[in-house]
Amino acid sequence: MLSNTATPKYYGEFRAKVLRGDIPVCREIAMEMNRIDGLIADPNIYYDDRAVEGFVRFAEAEMTLTDGEELKLLDSFLLWAEQIFGWWYYEQRSVYVPNENGHGGHFERQKVKLRLTNKQYLIVGRGAAKSLYETLLQAYFLVIDTTTTHQITTAPTMKQAEEVMSAFRTAIVRERGPLFKFLTIGSQNATSNKALRPKLFPSKKGIENTLTGSLLEVRPMTIDKLQGLRTKMNTVDEWLSGDIREDVVGAIEQGASKIKDYLILAVSSEGTVRNSAGDSMKLELLKILKGEFYDPHTSIWYYRLDDIKEVANPEMWVKAQPNIGITVSYETYQRDVERAEHVPSARNDILAKRFGIPMEGYTYFFTYEETLPHRRRDFWGLPCSMGADLSQGDDFCAFTFLFPLSRGEFGVKTRCYISSLTLAKLPTAMRRKYDEFIEEGSLQVLECSILDMMEVYDDLDRFIDDSRYDVRTFGFDPYNAREFVDRWEKENGPYGIEKVIQGAKTESVPLGELKKLSEERCLLFDEVLMQFTMGNCITLEDTNGNRKLLKKRRDAKIDSVAAMLDAFVAFKLNKEAFE
Repeated sequence: MLSNTATPKYYGEFRAKVLRGDIPVCREIAMEMNRIDGLIADPNIYYDDRAVEGFVRFAEAEMTLTDGEELKLLDSFLLWAEQIFGWWYYEQRSVYVPNENGHGGHFERQKVKLRLTNKQYLIVGRGAAKSLYETLLQAYFLVIDTTTTHQITTAPTMKQAEEVMSAFRTAIVRERGPLFKFLTIGSQNATSNKALRPKLFPSKKGIENTLTGSLLEVRPMTIDKLQGLRTKMNTVDEWLSGDIREDVVGAIEQGASKIKDYLILAVSSEGTVRNSAGDSMKLELLKILKGEFYDPHTSIWYYRLDDIKEVANPEMWVKAQPNIGITVSYETYQRDVERAEHVPSARNDILAKRFGIPMEGYTYFFTYEETLPHRRRDFWGLPCSMGADLSQGDDFCAFTFLFPLSRGEFGVKTRCYISSLTLAKLPTAMRRKYDEFIEEGSLQVLECSILDMMEVYDDLDRFIDDSRYDVRTFGFDPYNAREFVDRWEKENGPYGIEKVIQGAKTESVPLGELKKLSEERCLLFDEVLMQFTMGNCITLEDTNGNRKLLKKRRDAKIDSVAAMLDAFVAFKLNKEAFE
C-alpha cells in the first residue's frame, strides 16, 4: 500500500537491531540511516510495500543460486532492494493525452508517480554475494518490467561482467518457477516458427526476452562503449577495483536519464587504486552522506571498518561484511587476517577487499583519509616558506607554500605550471582532471612548448604579491633551478634560501615529520591538485630504512608534495625567521 507515513519494513527491522546494539555499523552506514529517516519524515515521499514484495516474490519463486539451489533473499538484499523499489514521489508533468474521437490530442498537467532512487552504490567486502544481487535486479527488469527494452552490465574485465549473468543463465536452465517455465518453453532450433521458440534465452548478444523485446548485454567498461545508450537498468561491477580513469556511471547516466524510472546499480569492494575516477565518485558519495548537498535519488551503502584496529576484533567485522557467517565464513576472514600479518604484499588487498579500508599507507605514503581536502581557507598576508620543484617537461613546475599556524598546524597552498603543449597531449580522462585544477586556480597553463622559467617567475611573483604572501624562506630541488634561484636571490636577498638535495638520506627525516602532520590532519590544504599529488605518493626504503619520495606511474604527479617537502626543510632550517 502506498503511504507517506509508513516505516519501511526491512529497514525498520534493521534499524531496531542497530539501536539495540545487535548489529554494529560504521559511520557511513549510520549516515545513510539518517538519510533514510529523513525520507520517512518527508510527507512528499511515499513508501510502496507492494512493489518491494513483488520483487521478493519474483526472486524467490523464479531465481536460483548459481549452483541451482533454492534462493532465499539475504537480509542485506532486502534492505538494499527496499530502497530501490519502496520509495516513490509525485511530480507535476505535462502529459500528452489523445482526444476521445481519436483525432489529435492535447497536453495536460498531471501528477506522475516516479521512482525516487535512480542510483544505488554498494561498497561492501568481498564475499557478500554482490554479483547475485546484481543478477536478481537485472532479471527482474528483463522479465517483469515490461517498459524495459535495453539493459547493460559492465565491469573492468569482460570476465567479471559475465559473472553477473551466471546466476541468471542458471535460473533460465533450471526453470524453477511457473513464469520461467512459460518463458523458456520451446526449442531454439524452431527457426521456421517463432511461436515455438523460447521467449527468454541466452544468446550471443547476452540474454533476450522476445516477449517484451528486451535485451540484457555485457559491455566493456569504457566511455565510448557506454555513452549514448538509452538503457533503463544498468549494473556497474567493481567500479573501485580497476584503474578506471573515466566516470563510467556518469557516461551511462547521460543516456539512461532520458528513460523514466531508470536505475544504475554500482557495486564494488573497496579499491586499491588511487586517483581513479572511482575515487572521485566516492568523494562525491561521502559529501552526500555528510549532508553537504541533498540528493535523495542516490542510495549509498558503504560498509567498512571505522578504524584499522578493528581488524583484530571479529565482532566488528560485520561493519565491513554484512553477510559474514552466511555467504562468507568467519574462518575465511581469520585466515586473511593472519595472511595480512605475515605476507606484506597481500596486506593492501586484504584490508581493502575484506575490511573496506582504502590503502592504509602500506604502498601509498599518505592514507586515503589523509588526502581528503580541508575546508576552504585563505592565508592572506601570512608568513610562509616556499618550496620549488621545477620542470620544463611533462611534470608540473610546482611551488608549494607552507604557512606555520598555531597548535602545530600548517596551511598549504600550491601553484603549478605546465605548457599548452603538455595540456594538448593529455588523454581525455586526465584532461578532465587537469581542467579541474585549472578551474580552481592551482594549475596555470602557459602558451609554449617548453616552459620559460623567467615567464614562470614573473607570473609567480605577481601571484605572491596579489595574495600578500610573506615568503621568508625558500627551499628548492637544484635540478633545473639555477636561473630561477639566481633571480630570486638577486631580488629578495640570500637569507633563507636552502638547497634540498633529493635522495633517501636527506628526505627520510622530513618525510617522516610530514607524515606525522598528515596523520594528525595538521596539513591544511583545500585544493584538489594537492589531494591528487598526495594520493600519488609512494616511498622507497633503502637498506638503512631511509625513505625516498617516488611516484608509481609516469602520469601520477607528485611535484606539489616534493615542493612541500622542500618548503618544510627550509622552514626547519630557518625557524627563527618565523618567531
